[in-house]
Parts: sequence; C-alpha cells; structure tokens
Amino acid sequence: MEKSNNKNRISWQFWLVIWVAGIAGQLVWSIENQWFNTFVYDKIAPNPNIITWMVAISAIASTFSTFLCGTLSDRIGKRRIFVLLGYIMWGVSTIVFGLTQFTIGILGVTGAAIMVVIADAIMSFFGSMGNDCGFSTWTTDITNPHNRGTLGTALAVQPVIATVVGSLLFGAIISGFSDFKINGQTLDYFMMFVIAGIAIIIIGIVSYFLIKESPTLIARKDDSFAKSMAKPFDFKLLKKNRLMVYVLLTFMLFFISFNVYFPHILNYFIYGTSKDTLNWVSTSLFGNENSVEMIAGGLLAIGLLLAFPLVIFCGKILNKQKFILILFLSVIVNVIGLLIMFIGGISGVKYGGELAIILIGIFFVGAGYMCLYQALMVWIKNLYPEDMRSRFEGIRMLFYVCIPMFLGTLVGNVIVQNMGNEIVLVYERGEVTGFAPNYWLFIIAAGLALLTFIPITLAYFEIKKRPPVYVDE
Repeated sequence: MEKSNNKNRISWQFWLVIWVAGIAGQLVWSIENQWFNTFVYDKIAPNPNIITWMVAISAIASTFSTFLCGTLSDRIGKRRIFVLLGYIMWGVSTIVFGLTQFTIGILGVTGAAIMVVIADAIMSFFGSMGNDCGFSTWTTDITNPHNRGTLGTALAVQPVIATVVGSLLFGAIISGFSDFKINGQTLDYFMMFVIAGIAIIIIGIVSYFLIKESPTLIARKDDSFAKSMAKPFDFKLLKKNRLMVYVLLTFMLFFISFNVYFPHILNYFIYGTSKDTLNWVSTSLFGNENSVEMIAGGLLAIGLLLAFPLVIFCGKILNKQKFILILFLSVIVNVIGLLIMFIGGISGVKYGGELAIILIGIFFVGAGYMCLYQALMVWIKNLYPEDMRSRFEGIRMLFYVCIPMFLGTLVGNVIVQNMGNEIVLVYERGEVTGFAPNYWLFIIAAGLALLTFIPITLAYFEIKKRPPVYVDE
C-alpha cells in the first residue's frame, strides 16, 4: 500500500515546475486569446475578418508544431529541451508581435493585418513546441490515472489564474502606458508584449533546470520520421480506441461553440453591447473612460474566480474516473451561462443591473468550461498510447485547437459581420467603420454547445460495453 501511495504522489519539485511553467504558459496564451483581438481593434481596424484569419492560421501553426515537434520529442525521448527552446522563442516572438503596431504607417491597414497574422502564427508555433510538446507531455509522463485528477485540477485552475492575473495585470499595463507615445503610437499594448515576452523567456530557462525527465521515458525510433509523424492518423489504431475518438469529438464540438464567442468577448465588453456600462464604471471609479480595458478584463476575471472552488471539487471526482458525470453537468452549466449572457444583452439592462448579469453569466460559462476542460484533459491523458504521447498531443490539438478555432471563429465572424453593431473608431489616420460583437454570439454558441451531448453519450455507451483499462494503471 505504501508503495502505491509513493507511486501516486507528485513531488514538490514537480509541482513547482507544473505551477511555474504552467502559469507562465497560460499567461501568454491568455494574451493571445484575450488581448490580441482588442489589439487589432485598437491599433488596426474594427474588422472581425482580421481576427478570424489570425485565429485560424495560428491554430494551424500550433497543430503542425505539435505534430512535428511531438514526433521529434518521442523519437529522441526528451521533453525539457522543447520547453527551453519553445519558451525562449515564444517570448521572443511575443515581443516581435508587439512591434507589428509600428508597421501600419509603412504598410497600411492591409499590410499591418498580414504582419499580425504572420507574427501570431510564429508565436503559436513556438508556444505549442514549448507548452504542448514539452511541458504538457512531460506532465503526462510523470503522472498516472490515480493522480491525474489532482494534476487536472492544477491544469484547469491555471487558465483561471492566468485569466485573472492577465486580465487585471495586463489591463493595468495597457491603461498605465496609454499616455506614452513614440512616433504617434502609444506604447500601451507594446509594453504588455515586451513584459510578457521577457517573463516567458526567463521561465523557460528556469524550468529547464528544474525539470527531470521521467525514468520510464525512452527514445522511440521504430519507423522513419515521416511514418512516425503519420502514425497517430492510423485509422486501425483509432478504431481500437473508440473511447478516445469520442473524447476528441467532445473536445471538438464544445470548443467550436467556445470559439464562436470567446475571441470576441472583450471586444463585446469594450465596443459592443456593454460599452455604455463599462464607460460608466470607468468614469465612476477613475473619473475617465481610459480604464475600460482593465475593467473588461476584471469582469472576466471575477466571474471565473467565483467558479474556482468547483474545479477543486471536480478534481476529487475525476480521480475516481467519473468523467461522464462531470462532462454532462459541465455542458449544462455552460449553456445556462450563455443563455444568461444572451438574455442580459437582449434585455437592454444597463449599468449596475448589466454588471450583475454579466458576472452571473460568466460564473456559469466559466464553471462549465473549466470543469469540462479539466475532465477532458485528464481523460485524454489516460487514453494516450504510451509510446506516442507527444505525437498524440498533436491529435488533441487538431480536435481541441485547429478545427474548433477555424470553424468557431468563422461562425463568430459571420455573426459579427451580419448581426453585430456598426461602430466608428478614431485612429491617428482618421475614422474607420467596422462592427462590434453583440449578444447573438452567445445564443448561437449555446445551441452549438448542445451538440457536445452526442459524443458524451456515445462515450457512456462505449464504457458500458467495453470498460477501459487506462495506460499506467
């Protein structure tokens, strides 16, 4: 019994790396998911097409990186070198992304938009190299089915902490540097990218020296590199593990819904339906409207923070492999939150009333999202083939990032373009007309989220028919 307890215990050194490298990675992802889109509206144009292209191309880059670097990682039997190189280049490319705002005077709106898309793709490539191929696969190597629920709690909590810290800290940096200019360009967003980039570089270097490779990790060179890279797509292999396919389909359908609204949610607060309320809060607290970015981030952070205790509770249930229960409840809670956000928007309620509705809505949306993400991440790690863990991170990225980001943002873009609110923003070069997202995003996302019940139900019957035996159990 003592031996089993020792096997299931995660050492404090490993927990240190999990929290330091994990939080750092999530902070940078939070910038990409939250602030890149407000950056586009603030610096280039209120054009959701730019966001759609940016998200779609970066999703492809992330997925390709995970397959390429994941195959290499499995073949050489190393993880930490990918954390080091990936995080360093991730930080450098984050700083480079910030420089794109200075290209608009030279390249114009179209040229600057292209540069933003390219820079985001490069950043995503190295982010996946360090975070998915290196860090995430390493966490799978050092855990087993009996303690991955505990790990899943940490991994699910980290995006919340990153969102809270990122929303408040980065929002404060943007507001704090809004009065500093170079050649007519304010340094608000640029300084955020510089600070975040330097931080991720330092964390990558520190993590390299703290990480210890799993003693069971060995090099896998049974096939050529090309065959190794293509092996996760072997339909015979996937057919043998139908349960994993259903988990991947759950990832895909839920995050298609997620990507309909989430890339636009801060712009919804700042420029869309909630604009008047945020301006009212900013004026009431600070005497001006210069802090709306910080307040928008704060609303998102507070709503998610309120849902935080549920994640810890879910972790204990997931250690008992009760995945189906958590998934069903998570989708229901998430849909309730989206309906609340829609009703609040369409009702026309403003100021204090709207703030209350937003916080309640985000609480339900965030609770459902975090618990479902936690369950899926723990479950899929239990189902990875032991000899292809890093490569199967690529399969997960295909269903979790690439397909959902492409389809979800495409749907969101159509909604914003055809059902959004027309706005006019003033730049140094003059006025630009565009569209701001509104409440229709939430009701359509809610409808799409209901489709997630299909693969969850199929997974339930698959477990009844063939109870799974998890790797490392």
